[in-house]
Amino acid sequence: MNIKQDLFKDIERDMLSGVVVFLVALPLCLGIALASGAPLFAGIISGVVGGLVVSLLSKSQLSVTGPAAGLVV
Repeated sequence: MNIKQDLFKDIERDMLSGVVVFLVALPLCLGIALASGAPLFAGIISGVVGGLVVSLLSKSQLSVTGPAAGLVV
């Protein structure tokens, strides 16, 4: 099998799971921003930036970031 085919064979499921994670994380980011007195837009920006930074720098396929990291404990 070609290496390019291996990389993109699960792209549909990966995209769907990414959308689901976004929909779960969005209210968490908004709630944390509201509870801390920050503007709601700051919660959205911090969630997006945090998710992108960790996904780009992390070597793990499974990582917990954002507001969910506090809920893991």
